[in-house]
Amino acid sequence: MEHLTSAIAGTIRKNWTHPALSDSDGTTWTYADLADRIARLHILFEQTGVRPGDRIALCGKNSIHWAAAFLASLTYGAVAVPILHDFQVENIHNLVTHSEAVILFAESRIWKKLTPAEMPLLKGAVSLDDYEPLYSTAGFPLDETISHLNEEFGKRYPDRFSADDVKYFIPANDRDMAVINYTSGSTGFSKGVMVSYRALMSNLKFAIDNIPYLYPDDGTVSLLPLAHMFGLVVELMFPMLKGCHIHFLARVPAPSVVLKVFAEVRPKLIIAVPLIIEKIVRGKVFPQLQKQPAKTLVKIPGLRNIVYKKIRAGLLEAFGGELQQLVVGGAAMSRDVEEFLRKIKFPYTVGYGMTECAPLICYAPWDVNRVGSCGRAVDRMELRIESPDPANVPGELWVRGDNVMNGYYKNPEATESVMRDGWMNTGDICQLDSDGFLYIRGRNKSMILGPSGQNIYPEEIETRINAFPLVMESVVVERDGHLVALIHPDYEKGKQEKLTKEQVDAKIKEIPAELNPRLASYEKIADVEVRDEEFEKTPKRSIKRYLYK
Repeated sequence: MEHLTSAIAGTIRKNWTHPALSDSDGTTWTYADLADRIARLHILFEQTGVRPGDRIALCGKNSIHWAAAFLASLTYGAVAVPILHDFQVENIHNLVTHSEAVILFAESRIWKKLTPAEMPLLKGAVSLDDYEPLYSTAGFPLDETISHLNEEFGKRYPDRFSADDVKYFIPANDRDMAVINYTSGSTGFSKGVMVSYRALMSNLKFAIDNIPYLYPDDGTVSLLPLAHMFGLVVELMFPMLKGCHIHFLARVPAPSVVLKVFAEVRPKLIIAVPLIIEKIVRGKVFPQLQKQPAKTLVKIPGLRNIVYKKIRAGLLEAFGGELQQLVVGGAAMSRDVEEFLRKIKFPYTVGYGMTECAPLICYAPWDVNRVGSCGRAVDRMELRIESPDPANVPGELWVRGDNVMNGYYKNPEATESVMRDGWMNTGDICQLDSDGFLYIRGRNKSMILGPSGQNIYPEEIETRINAFPLVMESVVVERDGHLVALIHPDYEKGKQEKLTKEQVDAKIKEIPAELNPRLASYEKIADVEVRDEEFEKTPKRSIKRYLYK
């Protein structure tokens, strides 16, 4: 398996004149431009005394400057520490200090909120807006180095900087740590996942081997935060190794804005969280099926396929017209949306991963995957369910392979709590069928113990609730031994149906009467609490369940 930094150098040399990265403001860098920035940052690291293995933190929205700083850190041999830009100030202070970062790349607006004294190990800070110095300690030559960077670059490359000059650091052991990626964490201090060069490259090689339809100059859209492992690997590093042109969105916008970007970029591959896709399908497609003549035609076997074919073509065009596959991850897809997409043969699939596996665990292409499944184990990974009958009795999922983390940084207790004989406990409750397809039933942490000892997986009940027409999202919690559904209605759809807010809320309150007969006795919903606002979410758009009781 090729080394990661060699692969990065190879794609830069091969695609030298091709467009590499574009910001939402229209700024575009070629692979040559990207290599130039990386080379200058390497000089900066070298002349300020940064050594391979030192930590370099990054905190900012997705941008070409963020990507270049990350790639420069990785290819210098430093350990990159991505920090989510919407973390609280105190959390950023803690993570910079805990990781022992010597340099922080941050947007100027974020830096203004930070206090250097709260990060005593930090030697300097550089702006992600323009690479200008923001802060340095006494004796750390950051300002001087940056002011003479162009001059030093000219001395280093007196003729011109060319593709032949792109040669990057290769560690002696590919199990060495390349990235510390901090989990958002439900409570307490976030854990720093130690990700190796091997884990990253194993996932990237799997993507290259199994997603063959991307070529140099193909446009891709980066929607997920680059500080999250899924966005970092699948939306930045993978398309880069394929020579693609990556377009960054600073934050996840409304579906209408996303569709506009898709129309401009015309991506063949789209990575997204379920929420965006469900809003598009529920907001644009399902209403069409309730109108005549479609409402009648879908009931006639001979004409149903014609309607579905037309809807499929319209959806593909909405996603840019070139889509080969839509990969959904980060949370379960609502059953009604998933089954509908399968009916119309829309090229989507559901994958599964976690930060601790850099991030891929399971995947299967859209024409192979099964409803409700998140695919089969990726290459160089093994799955094991702690269950006497994994196909029928859910149990905890354990994984082993090249993708698995080195452990949690400076937290041996947390590492030991999930590792056993080379296997890692994911904390997810799953089933595994005889063909190797994995089905996630719920998180062990979110499991509710029923009154007679039954295991209740609230995510499964929420999937059923979310299928109701006026439901946007839901969370099922336990209160005094009873299950309560917290539901945020789709008020926009209610307006389309000429319903007042009060009428929408009343219909939401009626859901248990229709749903409970289809649930086991211990799963029945005792009450509904209508919530006017969306649930608070993590950067990957999963609901922060721990906030709701």
